[in-house]
Parts: sequence; C-alpha cells; structure tokens
Amino acid sequence: MSGFTYKEVNGDLFSVKADYSMCHCVAADLRMGKGIAIKFRTKFGQLLTLQRQNVQPGGVAILKDKERFVYNLVTKQTSWGKPTYQLLHSSLSAMRQHMIAHNVQKLAMPRIGCGLDGLSWNKVKEMVCEIFQSDAIELVVYNYVPGAAKQ
Repeated sequence: MSGFTYKEVNGDLFSVKADYSMCHCVAADLRMGKGIAIKFRTKFGQLLTLQRQNVQPGGVAILKDKERFVYNLVTKQTSWGKPTYQLLHSSLSAMRQHMIAHNVQKLAMPRIGCGLDGLSWNKVKEMVCEIFQSDAIELVVYNYVPGAAKQ
C-alpha cells in the first residue's frame, strides 16, 4: 500500500483548507488572464516572483503561501497556445520532485489542462494517478460547479 489517495469533489477549489498545496496550468508568458488562472493570480499574486523563475514549458513555477506551495505548471509557451500531454506530464513530474523534497502530502487541483486548454480529463486523470501512485499523497480534484456549496 503506497498511501496514495485520490478523490474528486464538486465545489470551489479555493475553499480547500490552507494545509493543501495547490496547482494549476499556466503558459510560460504568465499572462494568467483567463479561466481559473485569474483566480490564482488574484489570490496569490507574486507575479514577479514567478517571472523571475523563468520557467520553460514542461517545468513548474512555485510560490510559497504560508504553509503551502502553489504550483504553476508551465504547460505551454504562450497563453493562446495549447498544451500537450507530454508537457503536462513533464510539469507534473517536476512538481512531484518538489513535493517529495519538501514533504508535501496534500494537493488540491482543478481538472488541470481540461478547461480552456481542451485536454481530455480521462487521459489527464490517468496520468496524474500514474505519476503519484507510489507516493503518500492525498490528492483532491475539484470539479468546478458554479454556486456549489463548500465541501
């Protein structure tokens, strides 16, 4: 038993407890002008910190927010581009390395890459589970439902 747990809930990702690290997908240009990225930008800010990291597609730009990390998975070059499964896999793997190094055991995410970016959630979910299956990580995926009650 690896200790990996996975669950999906309906609700607002930003209602998750503060001991959960969070992740979402961004472009290397860090515009964050659409979709859930706007909420991440508004809530966590620190755009300069992210820009200074100069992360390329396939990497992860990281912010520290009190006790948790906010992972910005860089899955494409420009905000109007589209990610590939390969780049998403690479970004997720980079995030996993950081999580292991910093003993992060709780992660919350939206259906990454599947909103405006148009990837298939079934494929992404399979990839996410495969990457983290051997780790003691509690992973919660938030399915956004407008107006949903907090979990």
